[in-house]
Amino acid sequence: MFITGYAVTAGAAERLVFGYDSYGNICGRKNTYIQGAPLSGQDMTNKKHVFFLNSCSLEIKNLKINSIALCVSSCPQEQLNSLEDIQHFAKNNGSCLCIYNLNISSYTLNPKAAELCPTLPVPPSKSFPLFNRCVPQNPECYSQFASILINVVNEVDVFHRILSGIMAGRDTVIGLSVLALAFSLIMVLTFRFITTLLVHIFITLVVFGLLFVSGVLWWLYYDYTNDPSIELETEKENVKFLLGFAIISTMITMVLLSLIFVLRKRIQLTVQLFWVANKIISRVPSLLFQPLWTFLILIFFWVFWVAVLLSLGTAGSAQVISGGQVEYKILFGIRYMWWYHLVGLIWTSEFILACQQMTIAGAVVTSYFNRNKSSSPRHLILSSISVLFCYHQGTVVKGSFLITIVRIPRIILMYLYDALKEKVGTYLCNTIHVYTTTAINGTNFCTSAKDALFILAKNSANIAFINCFGDFIIFLGKVFVVCFTVFGGLMAFNYHREFHVWVVPLLLVALFACLVAHSFLSVFEVVMDALFFCFAIDMETNDGSPERPYFMDQELLVNSCDSNVDTLAGR
Repeated sequence: MFITGYAVTAGAAERLVFGYDSYGNICGRKNTYIQGAPLSGQDMTNKKHVFFLNSCSLEIKNLKINSIALCVSSCPQEQLNSLEDIQHFAKNNGSCLCIYNLNISSYTLNPKAAELCPTLPVPPSKSFPLFNRCVPQNPECYSQFASILINVVNEVDVFHRILSGIMAGRDTVIGLSVLALAFSLIMVLTFRFITTLLVHIFITLVVFGLLFVSGVLWWLYYDYTNDPSIELETEKENVKFLLGFAIISTMITMVLLSLIFVLRKRIQLTVQLFWVANKIISRVPSLLFQPLWTFLILIFFWVFWVAVLLSLGTAGSAQVISGGQVEYKILFGIRYMWWYHLVGLIWTSEFILACQQMTIAGAVVTSYFNRNKSSSPRHLILSSISVLFCYHQGTVVKGSFLITIVRIPRIILMYLYDALKEKVGTYLCNTIHVYTTTAINGTNFCTSAKDALFILAKNSANIAFINCFGDFIIFLGKVFVVCFTVFGGLMAFNYHREFHVWVVPLLLVALFACLVAHSFLSVFEVVMDALFFCFAIDMETNDGSPERPYFMDQELLVNSCDSNVDTLAGR
C-alpha cells in the first residue's frame, strides 16, 4: 500500500504519452503550479501538441533535447518565414509558438523576440499520433528530427517504452477485453446446452484457432525481419517478442493437438459429465451470474493495477533549473519495484478467483447435502458469500498465495504426475477440493488439504479419471477465448507498429482474456470437481441403505456411475 500510495502521488503517467513542455506542464491537461517555475501550472487542455523552438537543429545530451518545448494547440501547416508570419499564425489559429509570457502583439516589437520565438524559418510540421510531437515535414529537418527522436526513444529504458505502449494502445486493450468477455459468454452458453455436435464444432474451432494464430505470428515475424525500415529499439523488441510468442504458440499447439487426437473418443463421456454439472446448475441458476461480479471486480482491479504501474514508471520529483525550466528527477529505487507489483497482480487476481471458487463450492455442497432435492435452500449464493467473508478468508488468502508461488512448478509437476501416476500411484489435490472440504467441515486450509488428499487417495478411480476429461474440454474453452482474442489483438496492434512496444500490451490482453475465461468457465469446473468430491465423501460415509442413504439423487447417481464405468472401461 505504501508503494502504491507513493507511486500514485509522485508519478505522472500522462507525461509518457501526452508529452510536456520545458516548464513542467503536461500538454492537453490542467496543471498544478511548481514552486520556482513561473510558467508552470497552466491550463493546457486545448494545447495538446509539443512544439520545439528549433526543430531543425536539435541536439541530445543525457537524454535531454537542447531545444525549449512548448504546448501548442496546433502545428504550423505551412512554412513561417518571419515573426510577422508567426504572429499572423497565432491570431488566425490561436496557436502561440513563442514563450508563454510573450504577448502576441509583442512578437514583432520585443527586441528579444528572436530568442523567445522559434528559429526562422519555421518548417511546416505535422503532429505525430503517439507522442503528439510536431514533426517537421521539410526533408532535411525531418531527417535530423527523426534521428534525434529515434535516439531518444532508443535510450529510454525498456520499462518506460512498455508503459508508453500500454498508454498508447489503451483503447485497443479495452476493446479486446470486451471481446474476451463476449467469447467467454459464448463458451458459457455452449457448455450450458452442450451436445455431441457442439463439442465437435467447438474442437474444430479450437484447432483452427491454434493453427491460425501460430501461422499469423510466424508471418508477422517474417514480415518484421524483412522490413528494412526498422530502426527503433522498440521495433526490434517487437521482433524478439514475436519470435518468442511464435515459438511458444507453436509448442502449445502441437501439445494440444496431440491431446485432442488421443482423447477424441471421449466426447460422449464429456457430454455426460456436463449433463451432471448442468443438473446442479439448474437447481442453483444464480451460479451462472457469479462470474459477472468476478469480471467487474477484475476489471476494476486491473485498471487500478495499470494506473499504479504507470505511476511507478514516472515516479519522480520536479526540479527547477535555469530560466525557470523544469526537469524531472527519476526515482530509480521506487521505479524498479514493478516486480513486486507484478506479484501483487497475480496474487490478487488469484484471490478474486479463489473467492468465486469458494462461493460456488459452498453452494454446491449445500445443494448436494440437502435431502429434499425438489426444494433447494433459498439464497445459496448469498449464504455462501457470507460464510466465506465471515469464516474462510484466511483459507482463500493462503490458497491463492500458494497458487501464486508454485504456478510454474505446478505445471511441471502435473506433467510429471501424468507420466508417473500409473507407476507410483501418487494423488494430487487442487485448491477446489480444499475449498470444498472447507465448505463441508469448516476447517482451515492445511487441515482441509490433508482431509482432501486422504479422500482423493481412497477414491482416485472415482474422481480423477472422471474429472480429467471434463477439465480438458474446459481448458480448451479457455484456449478458444485466448486464441481468438489474441488474433483480434494481432490485427488491431499490427496497424500501430511505430514507436511503441505493442507486443507487451498484447501479452497483457492474452493474460486478461485467460483470467476472464477462467472466471466464467470455472463455474463448470468447480461444480464438477466439487460435485464428484461430494460424491466421493457421500460414498465414503454412506452405503445406500435405508439407515444411511446417499445424498445424491438416483438420476445423478446412475449417470455418475455410468460415466465412471465408461471411463474405467476405456483406460
